[in-house]
Amino acid sequence: MITRFAPSPTGPLHLGHAYSALTVWDIAARHGGTALLRIEDTDSTRARPAFEQAIYNDLHWLGLDWPLPVRRQSDHTADYNGVIEQLAKRQLVFPCSCTRRDIQDAGAMPGVEGLVYPGTCRHRTMNDAQPGDAIRLNISAALEQRDRTMTFVELSSGAPIKHHITPDQLINDIGDTVLIRKNTGNPAYHLACAHDDALQRVTHVVRGMDLWAQTPFQVLLQNIIGWRTPQYHHHALITDDSGKRLAKIDKSKALSKYRAEGATPDDIRRMVGFPPSSC
Repeated sequence: MITRFAPSPTGPLHLGHAYSALTVWDIAARHGGTALLRIEDTDSTRARPAFEQAIYNDLHWLGLDWPLPVRRQSDHTADYNGVIEQLAKRQLVFPCSCTRRDIQDAGAMPGVEGLVYPGTCRHRTMNDAQPGDAIRLNISAALEQRDRTMTFVELSSGAPIKHHITPDQLINDIGDTVLIRKNTGNPAYHLACAHDDALQRVTHVVRGMDLWAQTPFQVLLQNIIGWRTPQYHHHALITDDSGKRLAKIDKSKALSKYRAEGATPDDIRRMVGFPPSSC
């Protein structure tokens, strides 16, 4: 078994991250597997070296370790561009200049991850790509080239459950998703994550339930590119007293602040429902 914890260095880690990391390492330990650390720093507008160093510090403080070297996605842009080139040869991607307002004004319908792209630029070819364009996957064309039934196995309930992904689900609920971000040229999460899971031979993807809706699209990518689909474990989320999910964007209390206030790693473990490390 190989699994991974893949935080983005766009802010300090909080209790939700601690729960996710401890879950990853616990599952790996119970199965005699390996837990990797991966730095998903493709958001060049928000990622900071100081946040990356803080990730290492916080995880070491929690008593976790991992194989070296750590893969930092920003060091491997050529890998992701290579995938785009492959998809372009198969006419599965297209450039898009649409803004969020353009998509909204085109009458886009809501899906599982926001508005479903209405296909405004789908007629364009990669020969027409302009600087600053986003690159999107043509979902309908990709479905025509898939080579197997799209399924994934979910393990979070304790027993394996096979989920089937339908073409209608991908077309109507997800749509032509961005693989390369507009203006920055950075690889989007879907592309970089699926690529690296395949490259690092990840067999079990352990991550929060907030990423459940993104799994069908990643399974499609795995299918059309020929990457193995790992098994998935989408764990529950840590929430505050009001039931709201902890998130960096809401400036949830950082692990480093708990540490500065005198908390121990075992205190953090108890707070997120794990037994003390001595157990």
